[in-house]
Amino acid sequence: MEGTVTPTEEFLEWLRTRHQEAALALHNGDAELKLVTWSSDEPMTLFGAFWFEALNADEARGALIRLADKFSDCTGYSYDLIAHGVSGDLAYTVGHERDTMRVDGRPREHFLRVTQVYRREQAGWKVVHRHADDATPRERAGGASQG
Repeated sequence: MEGTVTPTEEFLEWLRTRHQEAALALHNGDAELKLVTWSSDEPMTLFGAFWFEALNADEARGALIRLADKFSDCTGYSYDLIAHGVSGDLAYTVGHERDTMRVDGRPREHFLRVTQVYRREQAGWKVVHRHADDATPRERAGGASQG
């Protein structure tokens, strides 16, 4: 049927808009948009590259607020989607995040590899798991990571 949006197209549109806007806001020190894109329902986990781990929604909320308190003055943010999938009310993404900002007032650049899992809830798509760590030297040089 012409004009029908597929679940994958719907998810990717949300990822490119609301989710990206929330990421940029967090990197500028504002957690509010990010909190809206993360689930408040269990299960919910966060294994972060920035020293934070959360094993439930309350801990994840606290971690995001603490991150926003550390971050400011983002002058560059990008997300390169490597792989994704949508199946029913679950989706996943694998990608690279790059940013230039201040962390605790000092200029920093990050290049992270990120895996996230999402769940479609009544209010729309929500992050239910995130794992991020530093990209490998090969990834930083532009080569793909090999597992």
